[in-house]
Amino acid sequence: MPPSASHDIRKLGPADLTLMHGMLTMFGEAFEDAETYGKARPRAAYLERLLGSDDFIALAAVVRDEVVGGLAAYELRKFEQERSEIYIYDLAVADAYRRQGIATALIGELTEHAASRGAWVVYVQADYVDPPAIALYSKLGQREEVLHFDIPVPRRSGE
Repeated sequence: MPPSASHDIRKLGPADLTLMHGMLTMFGEAFEDAETYGKARPRAAYLERLLGSDDFIALAAVVRDEVVGGLAAYELRKFEQERSEIYIYDLAVADAYRRQGIATALIGELTEHAASRGAWVVYVQADYVDPPAIALYSKLGQREEVLHFDIPVPRRSGE
């Protein structure tokens, strides 16, 4: 199939496990991190609950039933006002399909979902070592300089 083939953007639901697995595989390849996205995949029941929840959004760019791009986001309900924010957790496009507007289309679809939910903003973080992501996000939104910290969580015995 030619890389310039037209794509469809699909919002995944509980019945879309095959597409969700395709998205996980594509993320592993695009991020060169197959272990994270493939080694300990969640069971079907977990993915069905996640895909059916109100606070998780999975969008897949599909060409002939193959996932060529994906976006995973979370809706975070705020406490200080009756509004929410949407956080893009992962966004990737398969190498052969990059530079065709798929990432922009995924973000555009997400902003439509955000508007329908009454969300205040969509936000994402990018690593300094990822100039293509920085260029994409700079084109679509306002850049803010922030610091990110990972705080370890104590592990319970048996984990």
